Amino acid sequence: MEQTAIILAAGEGTRMKSKLHKVLHPLCGRAMVEYPLRAVSEVGVEKPVVVVGHAADSVREHLAGRAVFAVQDPSTGWGTGHAVMSAREHLAGRKGLVYVLAGDMPLLEGKDLLKLGAAVEEGAACAMLTARAEDPTGYGRVLRDGTGAVLAIVEERDCDQAQRAVKEVNAAIYCFRVEKLLEALPRLKNDNSQKEYYLTDAVSILRGDGERVVPVEISMESCMGVNDKVQLAKAQRVMRRRINERLMRAGVTMIDPEATYVDDTVTIGRDTTVYPGCTLMGETVIGEDCTIYPGCRMNNARVGDGTTVESSVLLDCRVGSFTTVGPNAYLRPKAEVGDHCRIGDFVEIKNSVIGNGTKVSHLTYVGDADLGEGINLGCGVVFSNYDGKRKYRSSVGDGAFIGCNVNLVSPVVVEAGAYIAAGSTITKDVPAGALAIARSRQANLNGWVDARKAEGKL
Repeated sequence: MEQTAIILAAGEGTRMKSKLHKVLHPLCGRAMVEYPLRAVSEVGVEKPVVVVGHAADSVREHLAGRAVFAVQDPSTGWGTGHAVMSAREHLAGRKGLVYVLAGDMPLLEGKDLLKLGAAVEEGAACAMLTARAEDPTGYGRVLRDGTGAVLAIVEERDCDQAQRAVKEVNAAIYCFRVEKLLEALPRLKNDNSQKEYYLTDAVSILRGDGERVVPVEISMESCMGVNDKVQLAKAQRVMRRRINERLMRAGVTMIDPEATYVDDTVTIGRDTTVYPGCTLMGETVIGEDCTIYPGCRMNNARVGDGTTVESSVLLDCRVGSFTTVGPNAYLRPKAEVGDHCRIGDFVEIKNSVIGNGTKVSHLTYVGDADLGEGINLGCGVVFSNYDGKRKYRSSVGDGAFIGCNVNLVSPVVVEAGAYIAAGSTITKDVPAGALAIARSRQANLNGWVDARKAEGKL
């Protein structure tokens, strides 16, 4: 059966107290509105209709190519019913099913929508998600008839005392038979306390036409809406739990899942262990059999199999297999580290290639450089790549040895197998197999200390 979907994202979201549109707030690595998009894609809807209004351009830009758009004009009305009216042109001539859901409900899953679609395919004019709330305050109440079908939905402000006692609430997620929705929309009225057009009234209209409306119960968690930063944090906590459980069931070990922060966009291989206090973001991909110790932050990082990372920051970089990084290393964008490498404590690497088997053990800065294989960089090596206006690139050949406290003033080339003595400042190329020494000759002035003390200068 043909399917489409309408996602409502026109509201201003004033309770978020933010310049950013409500549905674009990030939640575990994705804008909030992307989760409803994923849910409808799981039932086979490729390009839903997104209803925009406030800050429409920002939503259009974010979802460009993934949705079609309808505009809700507040000057002609407001409310969920009016929002769906704004999308009528995208339903014209269609048959089959149309899902209607909100852009600020990120915890909804495709499996929940599938249940709605099945109910409509079995003959209902509409199916809707409901939930049981211990405290239903703020929600529309679902009234059922003797057969268990939905009789009506009553907004809380319009409820009488008996209706307020009902625990079953409207989750505001629907599936309609398209032609039945199109028949009901022109008959919606705004004669209520808010002077809004409620989509919930379509349920009463359909019932009055003798149609059947089927309720499908889900958990309150799954239909949680996000209207402010407090609810955003609650939704993120639920989403993090789902992400971590999915990864653990796929073979990832998490020492303390509640203290491990992984974006929905991250991939982690089996038999990798992630310790608490780690934040894994963006398109990060971690291989199998890795160990990610506490205090790591990775964003768009790729880490090969069998690698260990400890208390380090990896941003837009790549690390090979069977390599160790950290503690307290900083791999900046375009850092590419090979296999079987050692990147030690307080090492910073930026826009550089580190060949297989190379060791950069501690207190070293490598910027804009190409290092070959099997190189050893001593403590305190600095690639001086910036002259105040431009950056320059240096290269070091396979098997070279760079002593402690060496400054390589770019651009220089250190050829394969060359050695550089500790404390040298290198400004010229070093040939293969040569030893470069660039420091002043030591002189000892005997008796200097006693003489200075006698003069009162020490």
